[in-house]
Amino acid sequence: QVQLVESGGRLVQAGGSLRLSCVGSGRPFSSYAMGWFRQAPGKEREFVAAISWTGSSTNYAEPVKGRFTIDRDNAKNTVYLQMDRLKPEDTAVYYCAADGTMGVQAIGVTNGVGVDYWGAGTLVTVSS
Repeated sequence: QVQLVESGGRLVQAGGSLRLSCVGSGRPFSSYAMGWFRQAPGKEREFVAAISWTGSSTNYAEPVKGRFTIDRDNAKNTVYLQMDRLKPEDTAVYYCAADGTMGVQAIGVTNGVGVDYWGAGTLVTVSS
């Protein structure tokens, strides 16, 4: 059993930066690959980024590649999403997810279907 809590979402101007955090509790945090997903109003959920158990492998969706960075600190049971050069189209509720079996590529390809745990989300609003 894992509980995930996201934080850090807020209103930010286009071109700005923001760091989201996801804190996990329950099972050992290092046992799970972690992912970030987002869902904008009226749109389907989309994959953003994923990171392996140890942080040695990452996967990014094309729209955020080069702008977002996923990282983790297992000692703090925390996964981060550093968001730079934000665009209005990045506006969405961002969700943290954890999975004990899928690799970072599978997390992206499946768009989160079948992941073990989800957080409740944190809202990021990017103004133009």
